[in-house]
Amino acid sequence: MKRLLHPLSPATAMAPIENYVDPTFSATVIAWQQQHGRHALPWQNTRDAYLIWLSEIMLQQTQVAAVLAYYARFLTRFPTLRDLAQAPVEDVMAQWSGLGYYTRARNLHKCAQRVVAEYDGVFPSDPALLAELPGIGRSTAAAISAFSSGKRAAIMDGNVKRVFARVFGIDAYPGEKKVEQAMWQRAEALLPAGDINSGIESYTQGLMDLGATLCTRSNPDCARCPLQPRCVAYATGRTKELPVRKPKKTSPEKHAVMLVIVDQGQVLLQQRPGAGIWGGLLSLPELDGHVLSDGELPRLIDQTALQRAVAPFGEIETQELLLPIVHVFTHYKLHIVPCRITLAQRHPMAAEAGHVWLDGDKVADAPLPAPVKKLLLDLFGDPRAAQRSMF
Repeated sequence: MKRLLHPLSPATAMAPIENYVDPTFSATVIAWQQQHGRHALPWQNTRDAYLIWLSEIMLQQTQVAAVLAYYARFLTRFPTLRDLAQAPVEDVMAQWSGLGYYTRARNLHKCAQRVVAEYDGVFPSDPALLAELPGIGRSTAAAISAFSSGKRAAIMDGNVKRVFARVFGIDAYPGEKKVEQAMWQRAEALLPAGDINSGIESYTQGLMDLGATLCTRSNPDCARCPLQPRCVAYATGRTKELPVRKPKKTSPEKHAVMLVIVDQGQVLLQQRPGAGIWGGLLSLPELDGHVLSDGELPRLIDQTALQRAVAPFGEIETQELLLPIVHVFTHYKLHIVPCRITLAQRHPMAAEAGHVWLDGDKVADAPLPAPVKKLLLDLFGDPRAAQRSMF
């Protein structure tokens, strides 16, 4: 059995790089991936950087199962990089709607335009150049260049951090700057040696596959893991403790009163600013934005504020509070209090820029935040569900 490498602590985080060199590590990962890894994902078995880049951006903080349908639908609408670059950003956001982390979609569009303008529509193979493009960090750049050009570059996504933390017994929070730097140093040292035939694609994919299928966050399948003989966490019974969790902070809770103004089978929507939460999407008008909660959700709505908010669009006929919705962001929890309003008479909206009346049967394809889309589909019904029920 191979000896266990020493655990990494903050005090030894920046050990000499030669301490990390171990050609048997990459050989083990490559051999396992070629026999047991994933080989039939729609973005595999290609050198097309556009297809690879799109998948890598979608897979940031999102699991494969959630990405598959979006990936296929996205490529149907934007089959080439130039199609994506030339499309209105609203179309891009509509195709992304529901996938979350919407900054990725805005950066995706900007990146496509940059590659067309600066590289004549061809992604550079140099990971350093890729990392300068919008939405592409160091790890994503390495993955794109490895899969599309066979470039030897190290990745360090969440799956790889978890594998490294357990295998090498890294007993410190991986998000801490010094610890992360040391992990990058180790990742560089463990790359397979050689040129384009070194197996970098299998190695890169193997690390991803290990983290996604065996070395999972909970209930890792250590019995089938090829790295088990050298895994410090397994040997010391600490697979549940590693990687070290981020120190907990109290997540603030906020609420938003959203106005579901409906009239003649349509709902009133408002374009959100390009930056910030749900940037660039259509959403429901809000009374005061996302307000810090004091423990109690609003049971009554300030009627003066409500009348003022609705007045540009029409006269209120009825109003009722709907069941609240909870939506969790990375940095706070939002309690949505929907207020359904019907109009006695609709006013023209010539002076109300940024607002639009949307037909209820078009909600499913509109660029809406996930909780807003679910609320409106429940209200108007999902025409796609009706179509599915006919077959």
